[in-house]
Amino acid sequence: MAHPIINALTAIALIASLFLSSSHASSDVPFIVAHKKATLNRINSAAERVSVTIDIYNQGTSTAYDVSLTDDGWPSDSFSLISGSTTKSWEKLDAGGILSHTFELEANTKGVFAGEPAVIKFRVPTKAALQEALSTPMLPLDVLADRPPEKKFEWAKRLLAKYGSLISVISIIVLFIYLVATPSKSSTKGSKKRR
Repeated sequence: MAHPIINALTAIALIASLFLSSSHASSDVPFIVAHKKATLNRINSAAERVSVTIDIYNQGTSTAYDVSLTDDGWPSDSFSLISGSTTKSWEKLDAGGILSHTFELEANTKGVFAGEPAVIKFRVPTKAALQEALSTPMLPLDVLADRPPEKKFEWAKRLLAKYGSLISVISIIVLFIYLVATPSKSSTKGSKKRR
């Protein structure tokens, strides 16, 4: 489930990049915008995984070459890498193109973690030095936080809210069929007396 503040920050970054890319259009350069998002996945009460996705957009008018991503802001005493890598390289990112990278970590300690932006480096054919861009910041993660007990039955509340009337109709039909299908006590007493 995406956080509304992250969605708003992403929208602002993309809108700003569109305005800036129009001003850079005459200079014919890549304009890199990167969005970093992390989601928590509770495995059990003592284990939680962090899924990190970084999307890189080239909003400029030319290709970026030798694109590299580094996201080393995850302390090894707090997180263990489960799958993927915190670094990635690509040969190029064409104008208007998108690259995406995902990796998964497991939390080793409980607490609030505010991650650093990922660093994207790329080469522009007209400049000798590597260019650098930062991803959007990430909201603090409350890793292994105690969840209130009422959250455990949140799925049941959503199910009843969504399908409550359907469940009521089905239960009334099942009750009706049960009442019709089972013989009444008076009819079973009468059949015993006849024997």
